[in-house]
Amino acid sequence: MPTTAIETTTDQELAERGGITIRNPRTGEVLWTVPEAGPDAVARAVEVARSASPDWASTAAAQRGAALKAAARALDAAAQELAGLNASETGRPVDESLAGIAAGVSTLEQYAELGPIHRGLSLRGNALASDYTVAEPRGVAALLTPWNDPVAVACGLIGAALVTGNTVIHKPSERCPRLGEALGEVLAPAFPPGVFQTLSGGAGVGALLAESEVDVIAHVGSSASGARIARAGALTGAHVIRENGGNDPLLVDRDVDPVWAAEQAAIGAFSNSGQICVAVERIYVHEAIAAEFCAALEAEAALRNGHGTVAPLVDGRMREAVHAHVADALQQGARAVEGGALPDGPGSFYPATVLTGCTDTMEVMTEETFGPVAPVQVVKTFDDGLRLACSGRYGLAATVLSGNIAHIQQAVAALPVGTVKINEVFGGAPGGAAQPRGASGAGFGYGPELLDEFSRVKVVHIAAPPAQATQQEGEDRP
Repeated sequence: MPTTAIETTTDQELAERGGITIRNPRTGEVLWTVPEAGPDAVARAVEVARSASPDWASTAAAQRGAALKAAARALDAAAQELAGLNASETGRPVDESLAGIAAGVSTLEQYAELGPIHRGLSLRGNALASDYTVAEPRGVAALLTPWNDPVAVACGLIGAALVTGNTVIHKPSERCPRLGEALGEVLAPAFPPGVFQTLSGGAGVGALLAESEVDVIAHVGSSASGARIARAGALTGAHVIRENGGNDPLLVDRDVDPVWAAEQAAIGAFSNSGQICVAVERIYVHEAIAAEFCAALEAEAALRNGHGTVAPLVDGRMREAVHAHVADALQQGARAVEGGALPDGPGSFYPATVLTGCTDTMEVMTEETFGPVAPVQVVKTFDDGLRLACSGRYGLAATVLSGNIAHIQQAVAALPVGTVKINEVFGGAPGGAAQPRGASGAGFGYGPELLDEFSRVKVVHIAAPPAQATQQEGEDRP
C-alpha cells in the first residue's frame, strides 16, 4: 500500500547539526547522528550509476530477476535487525515494522517474477513485415522514499527499477537514515557494483539528485517536495513518478450501521498513528446516524488512548504540525470529544483525537494532517457529503460506506481520486495500481504498471527488401 510522509527538515537545520541527528520518538533521547552526502558524493553516485548502466541494461531479464530474488532472501534474513532500527528511528512498533519488511520481501519477489515477462506488443501491419514494441530501461533512477513505511515502499520502487534494467540511487528519508543505510547494506551485495547505491541526506540531497543528469525520478513524500521535483524533472527531461500527499475523505451514508462505520473510521484514521498517505483525513457523516456514529468513534479513540496502543509520531516537529491543525479547528469552533491535547512526558506521542463540529474552512479538513486525528462534519444529505468529499486539491483516495448502489455508483463516477474504496477503508486485490491526481502526484507508483513507468518503449518495423534485390543477392552467391 502506498504511503506518504510529510518532509519538513531544512538544509539549515541539517548543517547546524553537522549531519542528521535522530532522536528516539518514544523517549526523546538522541540515538545517533548520520553524516549526509555532499554535492561531490551525489555527483559521484550519478557517475558510477551511469557507468554501470549499459552492462546492467544488457543483462538478461531472468538474471536480473534472480538477483532480485537473492536480495529478497537477504532482506528476509535481516528482518529483525531492520525492524529494530525502524522502531528506534520512527517509533513504529516492532511487529508492525516486521510486517512492513515482510511486505518488502514479497514485493521484491513479485517484481522478480514480473520483470522477466514484462513484454512488448505485436502490432498489426503489412503481412510481409513485422511490427512490434520493445521495452527498454530508462537508465539511471533516483528513488526518494519516505519514513512511515520505509522498507515496503522502498522495495517497491527498488524492485521495479532494477528488474527493468535501470541502475538505482536510493535516498531514504532523513527521518530514518540509519535504517536506510542498513537496507542498502543488505540489498546491494545481490547486484553488480554500481547498480544499487544509497545516499543519506535531507531535502538538499534530494534536490541535488533531482537536478542531476538522471533519467527517472520516483518520489514518495509531501506534495510540496513533489512539486519541486516535478519542476526539476521538467528542466532536466527526467521522467517523474510522484505519489504525494492526500486528504482522503470518508463518506458515511445514512443506511449503514453507525458502530461498524465508526470502527472503519477508527482503523482509517488511527492506524500507524495516522501516518499513512491513504489514511482517513476527513469524515462526512449523514445527520440521520451522526450522533450514534460520533459516540462510537469517540469510544474507539478512548479505547486506544486508554490502552496506550497509539504509537508516537515520528518526531516533535511532526507532533507540532498535527497539533497546529487541531488547535486551528478548536479555535474555529470544533470540539475535541476525545484527545486533542499535548500529553505530558517524553517523546512525540499524540492521542487518538476525535473532533466534532468541523467545517470546510478548517485546516484539518482541507490539508493533510498526518496524525491520529478524526475530524467529523455532519451533512444533511448524501449529495452534500459527496460534494464536500470531491472538494480540495488532493486526489489520492476516498472511501464510501453505503448500502445504496445508486449512491455508490454516483460516488465512483464523481470522486476525483485515483482509488475509490467501498465499505472497506483499507484493502484491495493483489496487483492493483492507481494513478494519483492533482496535488497527490502523477504516474503509477506501485503494481505491475510501475514496470512501465521505469521503461521506455521502442517501436520496431521490419520489412523484407525488394524482390529484385533478393534475387540479385542469390545470383551473386558462388
